[in-house]
Amino acid sequence: MRVVVHVDGGARGNPGPAAAAAVVTDAASGAELDEATRYLGDSVTNNVAEYHGLLLGLERARAVGADEVEVVNDSELIAKQVNGEYKVKHPDMKALHAEALAALSSFSSWSIRSVPRAKNADADALVNQALDAAAL
Repeated sequence: MRVVVHVDGGARGNPGPAAAAAVVTDAASGAELDEATRYLGDSVTNNVAEYHGLLLGLERARAVGADEVEVVNDSELIAKQVNGEYKVKHPDMKALHAEALAALSSFSSWSIRSVPRAKNADADALVNQALDAAAL
């Protein structure tokens, strides 16, 4: 089964309180199959949160039985690092990058691309909902 996974991560402050989110849809029909959020803590950077969004999305894609995944995010940095176009220099991100590549390798095919934030609105909204809930 092929899915599209919209992922996002964000921190309020950099570092600051952060969350990750993913929305999994069927690639053929566009029907939503799953969504998830995860609060990441009170002192996380935006880029680390973005990687956690990617990892959460891959976890949820696997949980719904996907064997092919198209990842859509709004972080050009993460997409280009995963695609091998940019080097990963930050120590915290090196481990997350390696974990993401390992998770992606479990799919028969995968791709990742970045889009403007407006085209990733559902995942972005879930990140903000998780951050708002944590602030209560």
